[in-house]
Amino acid sequence: MLRTLVIAASTVLPALPVAAQDIAAADVVNRDGDSIGTVSVSARASGTALVTIALNDIPEGEHAVHLHETGDCSAEDFTSAGGHIAGDRPHGIDAEGGPHPGDLPNVIVQDDGIINAQFFNPHLVMVDMILDEDGSAFVMHEGADDYETQPAGDAGDRIACGVFVQSVD
Repeated sequence: MLRTLVIAASTVLPALPVAAQDIAAADVVNRDGDSIGTVSVSARASGTALVTIALNDIPEGEHAVHLHETGDCSAEDFTSAGGHIAGDRPHGIDAEGGPHPGDLPNVIVQDDGIINAQFFNPHLVMVDMILDEDGSAFVMHEGADDYETQPAGDAGDRIACGVFVQSVD
């Protein structure tokens, strides 16, 4: 009997469709202005955002990747993207009350320079954080995030940036 109820419940509650306004994409460039790939953020029926990173020509090693509060990569050092999307949380998964909604796990790049990764992020709100009035950006740093140093993880210089725009896909 219990098995029948579980099966019935799973067929009665299908996943809700995700609207086009719940998808944002960024074309990412390096410090030379070369396009190196894309990053997207999409809201899912569960309420958790899915961040997808597809980049190439990245220096080998461990790199911090974050979502930043301002949709602006115009500064040569990408500081125009502002700080992390933080909400009212501290930086880092090792900080009590953390992490920021803009904190993502470090990525490890092999000698081929390619990153293909996906991360779940339950703290992101598409309209309020990614597609808000001043936009948002993806930023990659030269080093790894230590997951605790405030306010940004002591990850070094910003080496890549991309501004999120609403996607029609």
